[in-house]
Amino acid sequence: MNLLIIGSTGFIGSHLFSRLSTKYNCYGADIINKENVNNYFLLKRDDVDYDNLFKNNHFDVCINASGAASVSESFLKPDYDMKLNVMNVEKILECIRKYQRNCHFITLSSAAVYGNPVRIPIKESDSLFPISPYGLHKMFSEEICKLYTNLFDIKTTCVRIFSAYGDGLKKQLLWDVLNKFLYEDEIEIYGSGNESRDFIHINDIVEAIALIINNVHSGFNIFNIANGEEIAVKYIVSSIKECLNSDRKIIFNNKNRAGDPLNWQADISKIRDLGYRKTVTIEQGIISYVSWAKCKVDYK
Repeated sequence: MNLLIIGSTGFIGSHLFSRLSTKYNCYGADIINKENVNNYFLLKRDDVDYDNLFKNNHFDVCINASGAASVSESFLKPDYDMKLNVMNVEKILECIRKYQRNCHFITLSSAAVYGNPVRIPIKESDSLFPISPYGLHKMFSEEICKLYTNLFDIKTTCVRIFSAYGDGLKKQLLWDVLNKFLYEDEIEIYGSGNESRDFIHINDIVEAIALIINNVHSGFNIFNIANGEEIAVKYIVSSIKECLNSDRKIIFNNKNRAGDPLNWQADISKIRDLGYRKTVTIEQGIISYVSWAKCKVDYK
């Protein structure tokens, strides 16, 4: 099976490429120049053209792990976020329509499409209320996938990833907290600490997507990718503090950042039905992540 990963140098894309290459004939594609790397296509940074990629090569599965991935940045540059997260998806699907209609298109969506849900755990069938340009654009990209399935019978799958983390991620909650322990004497965190997320380690994200590749064969599909666990932010912060053996004071400022939901927990019945089982607990994941991060920066 030939598998193309667009955005193969990013956090999730690089893990997908590394681990799925042991199971499939994987090809990577990204805007980063990587010399002397086999099965890799260099893409233009501006106005990416996928025509030659799909016209001259055969792919059974295309995973789109590219695009903008910052809620806060989407407020500053909503047009740029739209270009990368919506227009890019349409470009890829149009090339699949023209050249390889049997290619299964899997795109990385986000739990940001839910916004602040009216209930938890959140099912894939629940209403969407995005509260950021990023979440809105991910919702648009899902609608484009649905349209291409309905009009052109192209297999499409949208994976709504909740709070991803793991070695290699240099942004979001765990990275931000670790850096605060590096640079600040008092650790100030947004919110009350009672906000919750559904964390999933990158290893388990890869395994969930592998299950989708092997078991989803037709139509338009949506899967929550998470562990079905509601974990408070204050638990994450205190766990990191314990791993660092720090005595620094933690202050929650009770301010909410634009685009940040209050509580998340996924209903993962659909991905469980494909055989998904968690392999990395949040405790194991934090210990591993802190160990990795400490090799990247020197803590006081």
